[in-house]
Amino acid sequence: MPRQMHLGAFLRPISIHTGAWRYPGAWPDANFNLAPLKRLIRTLEAAKFDAFFMADHLAVLNMPTDALKRSHTVTSFEPFTLLSALSQVTERIGLVATASTTYDGPFHVARRFASLDHLSEGRAGWNVVTTGNPETSHNFGNEEHLAHADRYVRAREFYDVVTGLWDSWADDAFVRDVNSGIFFDPAKLHVLNHRGPAFSVRGPLNIARPVQGWPVIVQAGASEAGRQLAAETAEVIFGASSTLADGRAFYADVKARMAAVGRDPDDLKILPAAFVVVGDTAAEAKLKRDRLDSLVHYDSGIRSLSIALDYDVSAFDPDGPLPDIPESNASKSARDRMVAYARATGATIRQLAAKVGSYAGLAFVGTAETIANQMEAWLEERGSDGFNVMFPFVPGGLDDFTSKVVPELQRRGLFRSDYVGSTLRDHLGLSRPANRFFE
Repeated sequence: MPRQMHLGAFLRPISIHTGAWRYPGAWPDANFNLAPLKRLIRTLEAAKFDAFFMADHLAVLNMPTDALKRSHTVTSFEPFTLLSALSQVTERIGLVATASTTYDGPFHVARRFASLDHLSEGRAGWNVVTTGNPETSHNFGNEEHLAHADRYVRAREFYDVVTGLWDSWADDAFVRDVNSGIFFDPAKLHVLNHRGPAFSVRGPLNIARPVQGWPVIVQAGASEAGRQLAAETAEVIFGASSTLADGRAFYADVKARMAAVGRDPDDLKILPAAFVVVGDTAAEAKLKRDRLDSLVHYDSGIRSLSIALDYDVSAFDPDGPLPDIPESNASKSARDRMVAYARATGATIRQLAAKVGSYAGLAFVGTAETIANQMEAWLEERGSDGFNVMFPFVPGGLDDFTSKVVPELQRRGLFRSDYVGSTLRDHLGLSRPANRFFE
């Protein structure tokens, strides 16, 4: 039997592509409209996707108004609020949200994800991010963004506190004996009393242990610090490799790091982001992508490029090469990928702006058969364990994938035809973690 593929759906923003909301037939307001989101997640669940993933931003993009006015992401639902609502109109699909370890508190995060896991009957996942956008600091009373290395040190302690809080109660702590009047067994309660460099958290968590023990731990960092954090803590990585060779190298590196810290490499699933455009012919798919890319305005593209580089390049000659730029305190892996691409290809700033604005990462553009061929190659050659799929526009781009590519993957025996279990851990083949404080 061939290896089984895992599929997540990246749907916040509703499409990563700047021109998505302008595409003919697309829903312009889908990023902030509950009715379309309910329809989309039900479609994904019918296609047996592992999870619905919401990224999050704690600040409006740092762009001049002339560029910002073109963005469909300036208004979005808060992730826990939306996923709590969507949990009530779905039954099986996983619900993964981003929460920041730099601008939130461990008790808040532990409580929210435990609540979501109970509300969804075991379908929650936490995407652990350190927050790369320096502008976020201004929304939380800070003039300076925490340094990159310090953010990851904080994240590691944050993870320890959150998972410790999830283990506050034994699974059988709540006896609810109406005759004796005993609601819970005090012997099954653990008070964390964490004291560390960044956090002092007494506990316990005032909610029962999550259905899954712990919600699934997801991570997306690709820097040296991000890879190490993932190797030590993550159960899913939303990767960013744009070629199979890079994917294989990243896959091997992180899995080797896991073995080095005593973890089973099979306890982590690596799902690179994949932007997928489907056509009935290769020419039709390319035409869709070209039309979509043509909808990205230069004002938007150049600001997206500046954000990716964490350096304003708008004053440079648009038709000249990318100049040397200083190191960044934002997302290092994203910056490094763009600089490497610019140096390797000699692309002009205008071309780089168009690439970033229209999505610069891994893209599969073709027929259901050719896309399935590429996905199968990544799976079989250990470039990934599946994909975090990004749709070019909705509903059409999502419907194309679920109605054409998914059946082709199922025909090849690469993807499930039905859910076997009920929790996100079941879908991903992950074990339920033991409670560290109770047998």
